[in-house]
Amino acid sequence: MESNTELAKLLGDSRRCLTAPAVVERLSKDFYWYSPVLRKRLEDKQADAVVQPVDTDEVRRILRFCFAHDIPVTPRGAGTGNYGQAIPLNGGVVLDLSLMDRIEAITQDGVAVCEPGVRLGVLETQARTAGWELRCYPSTIVKASVGGFLGGGSGGIGSVLNGNLRDYDTVRALEVVTMEQEPQVHFLEGQAVHDILHAWGTNGIITKIWLALAAKVDWAQCAVAFGSLSAAFDFSERIANAPEWTKRLVTTFEWPIPSYFSPVKQLAPEGKHLIFFLIAQEQLAAFEREAAEAGGAVTYSGHYEGLSTRPLLTDYTWNHTTLWAIKHDEAYTYLQCAFDPDRVREQMRQLKERFGDEFLFHMEFWKNGAGLMIPGAIPLVHFTTEARLNEMIAFCRAIGVFVANPHVNNVEDGGRYREDNVQLIAKRRYDPKGLLNPGKMLSFEPQVEEAARL
Repeated sequence: MESNTELAKLLGDSRRCLTAPAVVERLSKDFYWYSPVLRKRLEDKQADAVVQPVDTDEVRRILRFCFAHDIPVTPRGAGTGNYGQAIPLNGGVVLDLSLMDRIEAITQDGVAVCEPGVRLGVLETQARTAGWELRCYPSTIVKASVGGFLGGGSGGIGSVLNGNLRDYDTVRALEVVTMEQEPQVHFLEGQAVHDILHAWGTNGIITKIWLALAAKVDWAQCAVAFGSLSAAFDFSERIANAPEWTKRLVTTFEWPIPSYFSPVKQLAPEGKHLIFFLIAQEQLAAFEREAAEAGGAVTYSGHYEGLSTRPLLTDYTWNHTTLWAIKHDEAYTYLQCAFDPDRVREQMRQLKERFGDEFLFHMEFWKNGAGLMIPGAIPLVHFTTEARLNEMIAFCRAIGVFVANPHVNNVEDGGRYREDNVQLIAKRRYDPKGLLNPGKMLSFEPQVEEAARL
């Protein structure tokens, strides 16, 4: 395509304008295949080219050119998202931000200043050497990028202590480039960052991030097995809610989920329900006594040495749990749920009565913005038909279980859309033609007349 040649000239380096079909196809995909529904809908979608800018000026030049030629632009971090966020629906250009990977500073008050392509694992390791650590991160930390996490992520390891990504001013500020005739660079801070967070790159390109960190803790890993799911959940809920325990992870698995974790299968006694913890090392001995008194059997404990630790129990939590299940049986998929803390046991009972082993509990805890501990879940679902999957989602919602549907490919139905419409308002302001990741924000209609006047 002639436009590809022009894009290569803009970059001054043809090696960063990728057009080889196999490369373009690979960089047009993410982990959408976790969903059998999205797998069918998105498998044939891909870009016409991939461009890899190295700085904000190059991002502006690319967006200026694409705006002038009505070329859709889909931003990409590391491609670890599960909703098809980074898959272009209308061809065009994938804007691969992986080469914008500089950590500019980790300030004395614990704020990381970095570019969007920085890998979360690299930032975690560097932060810990400076006495800090990430407040929360996904189980894909080794591969996932900071920008991708802000654009499409929510929470993860650490959320039980520090809340989710959009809580407690964790994202202090953003630098964002607009998609206009003359792309602008905006500095957003405070509440204004929510205009852009979790909008899948539909309303601006993040080019710099100010991310608040937490004080480093010396952690230990611990696995505890219980004979019943109710006993395991009771213990995990008690630890999650008790302020005296310093914890970074509380994850409960219904049997047979632990049997799917092949590399650490020895930690899961046959038929037992398992909990994985990250607990402060200085509390480990007392914690093990507490677990034993509750009727649990400690099947593993050890010092956490960072992401190189083996076994690394976080590799089996959050959405990595789903990955291990899919490796065991491709019919597995998942939901993303939040239970009512006051009704969680009744809600779990109703789901089990209705769906039995089609619905296996994988519970995660996180602290919401009001300080309330939420018993969340990324349950494993044995997929048969889309109709049956939708029946499960409808039943969850009918009994008061919130579901962020991971089997849809738009911001609104994915469950993290802001009801105050700030993301939509930002898209109208920053992307009037609707060229940024088009088709992913359903409530947006291109402002054609306004764009024509610009």
